[in-house]
Amino acid sequence: MMLGLRTTIYKVSDLGKAKAWYTKAFGISPYFDEPFYVGFNIKGYELGLLPEESAPIAKADNVLSYWGVEKIQKEYDRMISLGASEHEIPTNVGGDLMVASVKDPWGNVIGLIYNPHFKLA
Repeated sequence: MMLGLRTTIYKVSDLGKAKAWYTKAFGISPYFDEPFYVGFNIKGYELGLLPEESAPIAKADNVLSYWGVEKIQKEYDRMISLGASEHEIPTNVGGDLMVASVKDPWGNVIGLIYNPHFKLA
């Protein structure tokens, strides 16, 4: 039986720079910081950074994880100001639901979602 999403991991070519960037982007310091993995606790969900073991490759965006936000345009703009690049501008996907996404400096897609109806089970 599935228990729900627990961890989203992004692979990065420079773990030190990525740790600093994600600390700014998510406004929290990592709780786990080793040369092989950096982990952040984002309101009970794990955001992990793994060093790429070989030369960076083009990242696919066939799987998206969306991080909940209250003000999607403001958060989207803030991520861009930190060095992320545009991937999907904030878009209404029905009713009150809004989604957007950016690419971090290492090419990973970070999804943002405003969903006022989301409740933890």
